[in-house]
Formats: sequence, structure tokens, C-alpha cells
Amino acid sequence: MTETTIPKRGVPLWVQIIIWVFIAALLVLVGITLNKRQQGTVQPGDKIPDFTLPLFSGYEYEGKSEVKLSDFQGKVVVLNFWASWCKPCEQEAAELEEAWQFYKPGGQVIFLGADYVDTEPEARAYLKKFGITFANGPDMGTKISQMFRIRGVPETYFIDQTGELYYVKVGPFVSVNEIKSIVDQKLK
Repeated sequence: MTETTIPKRGVPLWVQIIIWVFIAALLVLVGITLNKRQQGTVQPGDKIPDFTLPLFSGYEYEGKSEVKLSDFQGKVVVLNFWASWCKPCEQEAAELEEAWQFYKPGGQVIFLGADYVDTEPEARAYLKKFGITFANGPDMGTKISQMFRIRGVPETYFIDQTGELYYVKVGPFVSVNEIKSIVDQKLK
């Protein structure tokens, strides 16, 4: 009785190369993601890249169904990230609308609402419930919130007349005066 040995076949070289390339690509992707997370949110002093926000019907800005940040060059922009499912967002909704009504006649300040990870029916119900009238739209694919690297809602970003971020508010506002004090820093 003789033992016959079957020669062992290894994994072909081309399969090994594909596996190693895949692993390397995965590690690069993980590294990039971790690096972005460590950066935190955008910081005051950062120039904000131009972005486009589609607007809900009924919440357009001067008849436009979408706006770009660059449309507001020369104005202070108050960009509020919110969601209908967010209880702290409800705490500040009336204050944001009151501040908008205060600044609206002067035309130097724009309020934009970016609805975060929500459905349109719930978002519309929220806007109606709190009587919001300033321009609002969905953050489609969370592109804008990813650009700002938000950590949750509500978060509000104050952008000056040149497109530079000058203040970040994480969490709800406690009063209209808090909002006004931040906006007025750039109106003097």
C-alpha cells in the first residue's frame, strides 16, 4: 500500500493581488473616514465652500426652488440644521422664526433651514406646526451636513458676508436675544 499525495495548489497569484489591493483600499477608506471624524465640525475662520440647497415648495427664497451659498454674498447667513423628530429643535423653532422676522425687512441677513435625515411629510408638518416662513429644504443625501461635519441636530452655523464661518451653535438657542447677539456681531 503506497500513499499517494495530491499536490497542494495555492491560490493563483492574480487572486492574491486582488485581495491585497482590496484590503489596502479598505484601509485607506477607513483612514480617511477616521481623519474626517477627528477634525470635528467646521470651525470659525473656515471659508465655507459653495453648496446648493433645494427648497421645499412653499419655502422658496424669492421664487427660487434652490439656493446656493454664493447667492448670499454680502449678507450674513444663518444656516440651521434641524429635523422633525428632534425634540431640542422644537425648543428653538419659535426663536429662529422670530429672529428671521426681525431681520427680514433689512435684507442683510438670510435664514436657511436644512432638514436632516427626515421625510418630506414630517418636515412639512414641523414647519407648519411652528409657523416657520424662512427658506427651508432637505439636505439631500446629507451632502451639506457632511460638508459641515455636523454631529447632530440642532446645529446652527453663522456665515459672514464674505462666506467665512464666524460662529457655531451646537444645541438649541435659549432666546431670540442669543440669536441676535450672534448675528449683530457682523452687522455693525
